[in-house]
Amino acid sequence: MGALRKRFSEVNIMRFSLVKLIPVWVVLIGVGCQSPSEYRLEADKAAADIIREKRAEALGQTEEFEIERASDILRRRLLSEQNLPYSSEASLGSDKLRTIEHWPEDVLTQPPGASQPEPYDDLFLEGGRPIQLSLMQELQFGAHNSFDYQTLKEDIFVAAMDLDLERNEFRNIFTGAVEGEGSSDTTGARAVSGISGSGGLGLSRKLESGAELSAALAADLASLLTKGGASSFGIAGDATVTIPLLRGSGRHIVREPLTQAERNVVYAIYDFERFKQTFAVEIASGYLSVLKQMDQVKNAGENYRSLIKSARRSQRLAEAGRLSPIQVDQAAQNELRARNRWITTTESYKSGLDSFKSLLGLPPDAKIELDRAELEQLGGPASRLTADIAREEGALGSLETPSADTPIELATPRREEAGPLEMEESSAIKLALENRVDLRVAEGEVYDAQRAVVVAADALGAELTFFGAAELGGRRSIGSATADDAKLRADKGKYSGLLTLDLPFERTEERNAYRNSFISLERVVRNVQMLEDKIKLDVRNRLRDLLEARESLKIQARSVLVAEKRVRSTELFLEALRPQTQIRDLLEAQDALLSAQNALTAAAVNYRIAELEFQSDIGLLKVDESGLWREYLP
Repeated sequence: MGALRKRFSEVNIMRFSLVKLIPVWVVLIGVGCQSPSEYRLEADKAAADIIREKRAEALGQTEEFEIERASDILRRRLLSEQNLPYSSEASLGSDKLRTIEHWPEDVLTQPPGASQPEPYDDLFLEGGRPIQLSLMQELQFGAHNSFDYQTLKEDIFVAAMDLDLERNEFRNIFTGAVEGEGSSDTTGARAVSGISGSGGLGLSRKLESGAELSAALAADLASLLTKGGASSFGIAGDATVTIPLLRGSGRHIVREPLTQAERNVVYAIYDFERFKQTFAVEIASGYLSVLKQMDQVKNAGENYRSLIKSARRSQRLAEAGRLSPIQVDQAAQNELRARNRWITTTESYKSGLDSFKSLLGLPPDAKIELDRAELEQLGGPASRLTADIAREEGALGSLETPSADTPIELATPRREEAGPLEMEESSAIKLALENRVDLRVAEGEVYDAQRAVVVAADALGAELTFFGAAELGGRRSIGSATADDAKLRADKGKYSGLLTLDLPFERTEERNAYRNSFISLERVVRNVQMLEDKIKLDVRNRLRDLLEARESLKIQARSVLVAEKRVRSTELFLEALRPQTQIRDLLEAQDALLSAQNALTAAAVNYRIAELEFQSDIGLLKVDESGLWREYLP
């Protein structure tokens, strides 16, 4: 009976002790506990704030920035609505993956409401027929669907997360821990049983001077279940400070990782801005090149029809005894070549269209058509130019042709006919050097390398460090449960200070790092020089491309007029059975017309592409977050 009362008393003591510890445990456990999705949303907010801050610093503007893709991007819609084959759920996007065991969140990848649907919701036609996209739509869908575009955006986000982590080094860092222990020692003459619990909070802070401060407060409660149930409360506090006085001290040295992380975010933003410019030009170039191939298919088809008519005409004339069999065979051979050219051109167009869809991040087998009106807009100036040349030649036709031995002076391209972007070379180069963001990155890396030299030089010196510590109160465990309760008293504390000096006798690694920092500096300086020369070369070449494309446009417009006139004349002569006219003359004229028509379209496309590339080369083709551009007008 006595043993039962003793056991009951021990249980009551244990219960009472646990009840006293529960509030401490609840407080410590509850502080800072969040769900995985809350942590992710917190990280998103931290990155978004940093990106907004650094965009304003780098570009002087703020813009909504999200790495979460639209909830219904065009790629997924094409796969599902056009019933295209795909291998797995991953083809549709990460939010369509099956949730695996132990997945930490209810939502698979995207936080609720993180993204909006893509524009142009009404694109799809009934029956899964092809959709037609304009150039502006292609630019927007490229921004939503391109794999490279998404990767560059994520690079900015990762750089922002790295910066947040570096900033965290200089924030107040709180720590907390709780623990409970129960034990029973039966090795002695009398069993000793007890329980103890403790909880602690800590705070640490690194200052930009290099000093590191830390403080901790711990509370203990130890109770015996034997020996009358003695218990004792313990409380202890300690604080330490570490201050570097020589090597590793100074704001510029301590903050260096943070400084570099901040600049890395700006560099990532600059890289993305430069990518948006080149990507927009790449899309426009690909779009117009495919349209050019489409026009070549049309021209090849018309030429094929024309040669079929010529072959039929030659056959009829041969049956009437007015053409030789040799000329009939020539017409038949040209008809076969025209068919081969038409088929080859058609398949080349299809291949080009598939490659262009892949550039946008869309399935190559998706049913997509390009808007031919974009090409007709380019053809408008070419048509007007052709009409102007026809009137000019009509006016010159009444003039007397100079004799063959009249001195000839070659006419250089006239400045008055230049387009709005064909500016003076020096002005164009100055604009490029002022606005190319990749040049800003290269110049920033020079400053980074200079700071690296300073940091490497600091590492060569002696290391002098002051360490101070203070301890107040006392801890309690089961072994000290019979002691008096502890108290925090400044006059009963322990204080110590330590000064350490590490003399720079061995600095081989630091010496080599210091020397290598100068090599790295020279390399980044050369990178600036090479990029500057490349920018100048690109600008000069692009201005030449504009001039060449403009003159080519004039030449090919005149060539089309000559080829059309040649075909009409040869057909009339052949119908009239002029003795000097043969079927070969008509066939050659038709081939020349096809080549001239293709060359005229190519010249119009080349001039437009050269305009866009020039704006990109001088860094003044502005592209917003949705992928749309704003062109530069001098």
